Formats: sequence, structure tokens, C-alpha cells
Amino acid sequence: MKKFSLILVLLTGIVSSCSAAPPVSGEIRDISVADAAELVKSDDSVVVLDIRTPGEFQQGHIKGAKHIDFLADGFDEKIAKLDKNTTYLMHCASGGRSGKALANFKSRGFTSILHLKDGFMGWEAAGLPVTK
Repeated sequence: MKKFSLILVLLTGIVSSCSAAPPVSGEIRDISVADAAELVKSDDSVVVLDIRTPGEFQQGHIKGAKHIDFLADGFDEKIAKLDKNTTYLMHCASGGRSGKALANFKSRGFTSILHLKDGFMGWEAAGLPVTK
């Protein structure tokens, strides 16, 4: 029983000390705020795509973010004009709209979309820098 407990403690420590795998090209998946912040800091080729409304974007956004309003007419057409081979870190305010938008990206053949699952509110709550 002691060996089992020790193994369980060791495995728990190993699992909890490992962060999520770093984002790689060729995938569409959710990403945490911490991983997104590290990615933005370390990889200049990643494009932050903010799909909130213009008013939300003007109140604050991730530095260098490209803005395309999910709720505006022509959203699909604007998405279609983006480079499908670029890695995008896509987000809305809290993950709802951007979660729905994933289907648009998948159906258009995008290969690398990282969805900031906690959205801009998660970014702000973590105390990360924003541009106003």
C-alpha cells in the first residue's frame, strides 16, 4: 500500500508540473491564457485575431491584434481572405463567439487556429498587458 501511495504521489506531481504542450502549427485547439501569453511573447509569426465588436476592441485589446467583428456582416468573407497557413490566436470576450467561429475556420481549411478559451476577459483577469 505504501508503494502504491508513493507511486500515486509521484505521478500526481509529474502530471501537475507539466504544462500543456506548446502550440504547434497544423492544429485547431483551445489554449489557456498562460500558454497564449507565452506564445505571443515568444513567437512573432502568430497573429492575434480579436473577433469582438469594434466597441469592445476600442476599450482594450492584445497588442498587435487584428480585428474582425464576428457579429458584422461579411465575417465569413473576411475570414476567407486570411492566410490559411498562418497560426492565429483567436479570441472574443469570454470564449463563446470565438468557440462558435471555430467551425468557420475549420470549414475553410485553416490549419493552425489556437482558441483562447477564456477570451479577453481571461487575459485581463490574469493581469496581462492590453493596448487601449
